[in-house]
Amino acid sequence: MSLVVSPETPNTAPTSAKTHWLALLKEAVFGSRQDFTAISMNRAIFLLAVPMVLEMAMESLFGIVDIFFVAHLGADATATVGITEGILVMVMALAIGLSMGTTAVVARRTGEHDKDGAAVAAVQAIIIGLAVSVGVFLVFFPLAPRLLAFMGSSPGILQTGSTYSRIMLSTSGVIVMLYLINAIFRGAGNAAVAMRVLWVANWINIILDPCLIRGLGPFPKLGVTGAAVSTTIGRSIGILCQLYILSKGSGHLEVMRKHIRVVGKVMLNIVRLAGTGAFQFAIATSSWVLMVRMVQSFGSAATAGYTIAIRIVIFSIMPSWGLGAAAATLVGQNLGAKQPDRAEQSVWRSAFLNMIFLGGVSLVFLIFAPHLVGIFTSDAGIIRSGAACLRIIVVVTCFLLTVW
Repeated sequence: MSLVVSPETPNTAPTSAKTHWLALLKEAVFGSRQDFTAISMNRAIFLLAVPMVLEMAMESLFGIVDIFFVAHLGADATATVGITEGILVMVMALAIGLSMGTTAVVARRTGEHDKDGAAVAAVQAIIIGLAVSVGVFLVFFPLAPRLLAFMGSSPGILQTGSTYSRIMLSTSGVIVMLYLINAIFRGAGNAAVAMRVLWVANWINIILDPCLIRGLGPFPKLGVTGAAVSTTIGRSIGILCQLYILSKGSGHLEVMRKHIRVVGKVMLNIVRLAGTGAFQFAIATSSWVLMVRMVQSFGSAATAGYTIAIRIVIFSIMPSWGLGAAAATLVGQNLGAKQPDRAEQSVWRSAFLNMIFLGGVSLVFLIFAPHLVGIFTSDAGIIRSGAACLRIIVVVTCFLLTVW
């Protein structure tokens, strides 16, 4: 018995595989209506992880774009961004914690095929976010300049950055809302919507940043303050897009008038689940606040280098957080579907992929640290400080991977 192989056969399989992966990528980017508790684990992770990784990359792009334009204003302006962010990370810890609780509850209801329950949970999360946003504004609007001084800012930084800090800190509730509503989309399994919202917000920020910082065309020249204004406008428009999509329905979740009510039990459940995550990130970020305070004692150049290095790190590891968010959605939905073994499997696979990714990032930092910092500034002192920071982070990351 002989087997005749057509000349086209060797090319058929690769072409078919390439078409399959392109179709899968397209589905991930434009949105999937798959039941993630029923399809293969690898497919589910891919469909969720791709938009979530891109979403997190878009979120970190806010910081990269801001620091790219601000760095050209000098060390004081760059240091202002870093010191303000050192305070802002406490709000971000709260936002991340609340988003974790929101994703868990919405994903659980989605896995149970309880669309009304998921919509009610979404409304409770938004109410919590609004309350936190008001509280943040009331605290930071009057205290922002004092906090900047408390962090050891020099007179030059205080003169340059007080308005920037007031705007960024008092409007940081916008970050909370953006995280929370995107957590709703992720929990419902529609990560592509969350990704596209941040695309819109980022393009607005990218366009407005140079216009408001440098005073291009009809725009006023605001210096470092322009970065705060453009970022806040971009994120706020992103929130309006989120709310519009929620009201119209995304295919996975639709919030209707009947869902808009206060349900204390659901709200407390979100807060309870968020507490652990918020506390975990608060511990990590509190050390960041202390570190910024210590670095500032070495002058604006050291703080500027540290600021650029941290922005590069955040931009690089955000995809890792996106992969973790994909795992969280799969865990919640599979637990809701009474498939605990599948939920555990999703955690292990995502963790393994994260380990490989972070190892690659560490290698890039180690080899190209001065070149990466040099993209943002030509100041030799800032480049030296930033490169040292990146390489130290490599050592720590490699140590953590070894322990893992």
